[in-house]
Amino acid sequence: MKAERIRRILALAAPTTLLAAVQAGGQLFETWLAARQGTAALAGWAVVLPFALLMQMMSAGAMGGGVAAAVARALGARKPEEAAALVLHAVLIAVAAGLAFAIALAGFPRAVLGLVGGATAAEAAAGYAIWLFGLGAVPAWLANTLASVLRGGGRHAVAARVMLVTSLSYPPLAWLLAEPLGMGLAGAGLGYALAMLAATIGQGVVVLKGGAGFQPTFRVPIQAALFWRILSVGLVASLLASVANLTTILVTARIRDYGPEAVAAYGVSARLEFLMIPLAFGVGSALTALVGRAVGAGDWAEARRIAWTGALLALAVTGPAGLLVAVFPGAVAGAFASDPAVVALATQALAIIGPALPGFGMGMAFYFAAMGAGRMRWPAAAGLARIAIAVGGGWLLEGAMGLQGQFLAVALGVTAYGLLAAAAVRPGVWPGRRSAAP
Repeated sequence: MKAERIRRILALAAPTTLLAAVQAGGQLFETWLAARQGTAALAGWAVVLPFALLMQMMSAGAMGGGVAAAVARALGARKPEEAAALVLHAVLIAVAAGLAFAIALAGFPRAVLGLVGGATAAEAAAGYAIWLFGLGAVPAWLANTLASVLRGGGRHAVAARVMLVTSLSYPPLAWLLAEPLGMGLAGAGLGYALAMLAATIGQGVVVLKGGAGFQPTFRVPIQAALFWRILSVGLVASLLASVANLTTILVTARIRDYGPEAVAAYGVSARLEFLMIPLAFGVGSALTALVGRAVGAGDWAEARRIAWTGALLALAVTGPAGLLVAVFPGAVAGAFASDPAVVALATQALAIIGPALPGFGMGMAFYFAAMGAGRMRWPAAAGLARIAIAVGGGWLLEGAMGLQGQFLAVALGVTAYGLLAAAAVRPGVWPGRRSAAP
C-alpha cells in the first residue's frame, strides 16, 4: 500500500514538478537579468519581489489550492455537477483578486513600493511593476485558477502542459524586451504579462473542452455556498501567503537603512528562499488533490499517510537545492550579482539561511496537504510564528549582531514554520475515524 501511495503521488506530482523546475529556472534567470541592469534595478526588483511572489502564491497555491481542494472534494463525494458549477465561482474570484493587485501596484507603484524600499528603489521598479501587475495580474490569476480546476480533477499533466510552454517562453521574451529592445527591467514585467495572457487562453480552451474530467457550467445561479467551498480554504491560505510575504516586506523595510546594496542582497536570498515553494509545489499540488479526495470519502487515516509520504518526497526534492546554497553560498551569490558589496552581503545571508531551506520546503508540502484536508489552523499558527520570529527576533538580534542577526532570525522563523506545519498532521488535528466529517 505504501508503494502504491508513492506511485499515486508521483504520478500526479511528476508533471507539476517538471513545470515547477522550469518556473524556478525562470525565476533565477529573472534575478540574473535584473542584476545586469545595475544595482539600483536589482534593488527595485527586490522591492517588487514579495508582491510578485504573493500574487503567484495566492493565485496558484493559496486560492488555487482552495479551488483544487473544492473540486477534488466534490468529485470525491461523487458530485460532478457541483464541481462543474465551482468553475464559474473560481473565475469570478480570480478576476476580482487580479484587479485588486492591478489597482494597488500598477496604479500606485511609487507610493506602495517606496514604503518598502525607499524612493530610489521604487523609482527603478515603477515601470516593471506597471507592466507586471497592470497587464499581467488578471491573466496570472485566471491562468493559475484554471490550472487549479484541472488539478482538482486529477489532470495535473494537462494543467502543467500549457503552463510549461508559456514558462519556457518567458526567459527569452524577457531578455529580448529588456536588452535588445532597450526596455530594461520593465521588459521583464511586460514579458511576464504576455506569457500569462497566453497561458490564460490555453488553460481556458482546455477547461472549456472538459479537460478536468467534467464540463464546466457557467449558466448557474451564483451561490454563496459554492464561493465558501473555495474561500473557506483559499482565504486562510491567502492570509498565510500574505504573512509569508509580509515577512519579506518587513525584513526588507528594516534592511533598507543599510542601503540599496543590502536590499539587493536580501532580494537574492529571499528569491532562493521562496524557490523552495515551486519545488515543493509539484508534490504539494498532488497532495491537495489526493488528500482532498481521501477526506471527501471520509478516510482521514489515509489522508494523513498521504500527507507524510508527500512531505518526505518534497524534502527529497528541496534538500539538494538547500544543501547547495548552504555549502556554496559565495558561488551562489556571485551567480546572481556582480557588485562586490551585494555579493558579500548575499553570501552572509545565504550561509545562515541556506541550512533551513529544505525544512521550509517540507513545511510547504504539509501546507498544501492541509488545504486538501480543510485543516488550516496549524499552518496559520506556523505562518504567524515565522513572521514573529523573523521580524521580532530580528529586531532583538540585529542590535547585538547587526545584519547577521537579522539573517539568523529569518532562518529561525523558517525552521519554526516547518516544524509547526509538520506537527499538525496527527490524529488529534486530522480526525482518525473513517466516518469523520471534513
